[in-house]
Amino acid sequence: MTPRRPYLVRAVYEWILDNQLTPHLVVDADYPGCQVPWQFVQDGQIILNISPTAVTNFVIDNHSIQFNARFSGSPHRVIVPMGAAMALYARENGAGSMFDAEPHYEDPQPVAYSEESEQPASASTDTSKEAKKPKKSSGSHLRVIK
Repeated sequence: MTPRRPYLVRAVYEWILDNQLTPHLVVDADYPGCQVPWQFVQDGQIILNISPTAVTNFVIDNHSIQFNARFSGSPHRVIVPMGAAMALYARENGAGSMFDAEPHYEDPQPVAYSEESEQPASASTDTSKEAKKPKKSSGSHLRVIK
C-alpha cells in the first residue's frame, strides 16, 4: 500500500491556503537526502514558510517537497524527502497536522531527484570571493555643478 503522507501533506497545504493562512512545514533536517539551509536548523529541525509568496518552483510529489527560497537574502534549493516532513500547520492559529511514523519512511531509501532539482537555486551561489566582487570604477559618476 502506498504511504499516506504525500496525500495528507497536499490536502493540509491546500486547506491552509484556502483559508488565507500561512503554511509552515516542520522538517527533520537529519533525515537522509534532506537539503535545507543548515545555519537555520535548531535541535535537528527547521520550520519552513512554504506559502506561495515565500517560495518559487514549489512541487509536492509522492517522494519529496521541493522549492526555491531565500534565507537571509541568499537563494537556496530546498529538498525535503516525504519522510522528513514531520508536521504542517498554519502560522496564525496552529491548525494543521502532525504526521505519524509510517513503515515506508522508517528505512529511508535514496530519493532520485531530477537534474533540475540538483542545480543550485541560482548561478550566483558561487562561494568564491572574486566572483562576488563587482568591478570598481575609477571615479564617481557625480559631478560638481556651480
